[in-house]
Amino acid sequence: MNTRRLASVALAAVVVLSTAGCSMISPQATTISYSAAEGVNITHSAPLKVRNALFVANEKGTEANFLAAIVNDTDSDETLLVGVDGSTQRVRVPARSTVSLGFDGADPLLFTGLSSKPGTDVRTSFQSGTGEAVEDRVPVLDGTLSYLSAFVPSN
Repeated sequence: MNTRRLASVALAAVVVLSTAGCSMISPQATTISYSAAEGVNITHSAPLKVRNALFVANEKGTEANFLAAIVNDTDSDETLLVGVDGSTQRVRVPARSTVSLGFDGADPLLFTGLSSKPGTDVRTSFQSGTGEAVEDRVPVLDGTLSYLSAFVPSN
């Protein structure tokens, strides 16, 4: 009788361990950081934080509006340099504030002379404060989404 009980317990243990084993070695999806939006967050752009960065380009990809929210949590005014395809633009962000580019009635940054068609990612550099510039890939979208159609540069 003890042998049967021991065999049953051993079999139950094997079933439990074999069905739970995958979760022991698989990463938990809730621990993976991602941008839950069309744009990307630039994580190493300190002291300024760039959130939901994206480009909305014309069909040829020669002109694009840069849209983002730039957060300044510091006690001093800061400047963000945004560079793409050899062109750099500046955005001044007052202390303890957020500057929206393209949303809330604010103008986006227009970049011209690009070669970044919608549906691609473009290498973009971000530099603020005394930190070094960081590069990240920023998505290039078109006006298919109704709320982005107003940001497509005119040809």
